[in-house]
Amino acid sequence: MPGPHTGALYAAELEVERAGWYELTSLVRSLTADECLVPGFYREPDWTVRDLVAHIGTWLAEAEVQFERMSAGTYEGHEIDVDTLNELFLAAMAGHPWEVAWVQANAGRSRMIVEWSLMERPTEEAAWWIRKSGGDHYAEHLGRLRAWSAELIERRFPEPGAEVATLPTPQTRQ
Repeated sequence: MPGPHTGALYAAELEVERAGWYELTSLVRSLTADECLVPGFYREPDWTVRDLVAHIGTWLAEAEVQFERMSAGTYEGHEIDVDTLNELFLAAMAGHPWEVAWVQANAGRSRMIVEWSLMERPTEEAAWWIRKSGGDHYAEHLGRLRAWSAELIERRFPEPGAEVATLPTPQTRQ
């Protein structure tokens, strides 16, 4: 829901964000809820698709907060430790059901876009948050998500005689 300023200021960035989001959500929707809880998206630590969605969603929510601060004149800059925030965000979402991660990511994106659309002028700080939380951030993860979702879907149809892996049920995940 772009506002009056976004179209002129951030049209290209909005299009990159939208295209990335739609691809990300299409890949996620191609999986079952159980498949979204299978470890292996990343290793050390093990991530699931739920963890990825929670990760993306927390960064979208953080960007929304930072855009609000920019609009209110209380923004303090983005001198942050990204790795530490990643750990904090992952820990904050650990153990939440798939549905919570999914809803949180969608809500985070919706709120971020609303705040983004209210920005009256482009700034380097806004551009940094747009890249960190939006299209560029999605692009960091889309290659692996394409490969992982294809692998999970392929597991649905094992070759004859192949050992069939069982998926964990939601109750077996933290």
